[in-house]
Amino acid sequence: MSNRRGPASPASTHEVTNQAPPLENVNPFTTDRALVEALTREGGDWAKASVAEYGAALGSDEVRRWGCQANACPPELRTHDPRGHRIDEVEFHPAWHQVMRLAMAHEVHNLPWRTPRLGAFVARSAKHYLLSQVEAGACCPLTMTFACMPALRHQKDVAAEWEGRLLGTEYDPRSLPAAQKSAVLIGMAMTEKQGGSDVRANSTRATPLGAGGPGAEYELVGHKWFCSAPMCDAFLTLAYTERGLSCFLTPRWRPDGERNPIHLQRLKNKLGNRSNASAEIEYRGAWARMVGEEGRGVPTILEMVNHTRLDCVSGSAGLMRQALAQATHHAAHRSTFGRLLCEQPLMQNVLADLAIEVEAATALLMRLARAYDEARDDEAPRAFARIATAVAKYWVCKRTPSMVYEAMECLGGNGYVEDSILPRLYREAPVNAIWEGSGNVICLDVWRAMAREPDCVPALLDEIRLGSGAHPALDAAIGEVEAALAARDGTEASARRRVERTALTLQASLLVRHAPTAVADAFCAGRLEASNGLAFGTLPAGLPLKEIVERATPAT
Repeated sequence: MSNRRGPASPASTHEVTNQAPPLENVNPFTTDRALVEALTREGGDWAKASVAEYGAALGSDEVRRWGCQANACPPELRTHDPRGHRIDEVEFHPAWHQVMRLAMAHEVHNLPWRTPRLGAFVARSAKHYLLSQVEAGACCPLTMTFACMPALRHQKDVAAEWEGRLLGTEYDPRSLPAAQKSAVLIGMAMTEKQGGSDVRANSTRATPLGAGGPGAEYELVGHKWFCSAPMCDAFLTLAYTERGLSCFLTPRWRPDGERNPIHLQRLKNKLGNRSNASAEIEYRGAWARMVGEEGRGVPTILEMVNHTRLDCVSGSAGLMRQALAQATHHAAHRSTFGRLLCEQPLMQNVLADLAIEVEAATALLMRLARAYDEARDDEAPRAFARIATAVAKYWVCKRTPSMVYEAMECLGGNGYVEDSILPRLYREAPVNAIWEGSGNVICLDVWRAMAREPDCVPALLDEIRLGSGAHPALDAAIGEVEAALAARDGTEASARRRVERTALTLQASLLVRHAPTAVADAFCAGRLEASNGLAFGTLPAGLPLKEIVERATPAT
């Protein structure tokens, strides 16, 4: 009899143990306590059922697969049809269209304009925050469509023509004249390669086709280095007339039914935001209508930019929330050295530090959204929104890449591979800090608001001071910020430090008023006291870390 042993069973060396289950079919709204509380607190409670319904859809395994597919199969440029006709179209994976169809059905692109009541901006920001956790690329065209309305309303006749289509909710990706659609999307094309953020260096020219002036027809010739979402039905853009830089609405189709000569030169090969198309374009005699006062194009289009910056905050906060959910979920199921990761003191410190970062970003976002609601009828909220949007855009977007990286490290090697969502979140993380004004541009915008709009600083300080007396570190920070914002002799080189300190103090003020004591105390101790370390996971001893982590962990 032979002593030779047979082959081992294929499964005998591959028993899978000690792996966290997938975080699937979990509603990202109802499992986010900070967001649920903020929606109610800031005036959006009437929309809770709608936000929860959208959250349930986004949390489904099917929609999460759409997000993965849309990013794995980036859009492709089609400049010509098979017979040689110029078409300038972008082809997307079907999953992209599914995400867009779902988002438009849930009014992510127009809720405050369809339902102009208090809390509409708050509810919409919550929905945008949720979408960014699943498929952030789709946020771009939805954001610009939402944000274009205030700019278009500078030209009543143009707004009257387009508003009905902008209030539609049926996604229609076909390349057709806007008049043949029930709903449209609006993009933006400002940046040129020689100017970047300095749009006054633009060279695109606009020639009147008649008498010219607001609402009149023009012909545009020039180039744009970045055109966001070139599949949109029209674009707000800047071009020079004899009276200066002016704002124009440029549709993809001319009134006579011919394609407008907006030629897509190439799609950008971006670090992240892969599912969304960004293009270099040329206007070769493109037909357009002037929006707003001639020579006042920058103030006109800034109406759009201020609203897109609100979405930079919500998009970044959403990315951080998804990264936190992945990290806390993993730590709640993974054991090492005989204990769950979430029970180990150093990991608890890291997770709690990430959690307070996300809760502070969420609280700031939702308070900011309420200011947009209230700004319809009141000057003080308008002044607060003007400066707080820039402060929040700078700080929340700046913190996102490092926070997402730290969450990735919590998962170790599993977090670094493409099978998890974290690499995609990490590639996406820098975009909102760069788009609509990078860090220096935003800090200088805060400086500009302080100098030129005197109501902004008092409105911001009034909000910050509501947290006075709740924590010694916050009281000290409030005094520091009051002095910094009152000073007019600071150099431009110190702007980042002042804006950072203002953002942290504003976040702390919101948390001491609205968050659990454990969260607020940890934030004040970890962010406002100079003795603490800069890396995540350096919160001081004695804080209820377990309580903070449990609040942030999505229940499954």
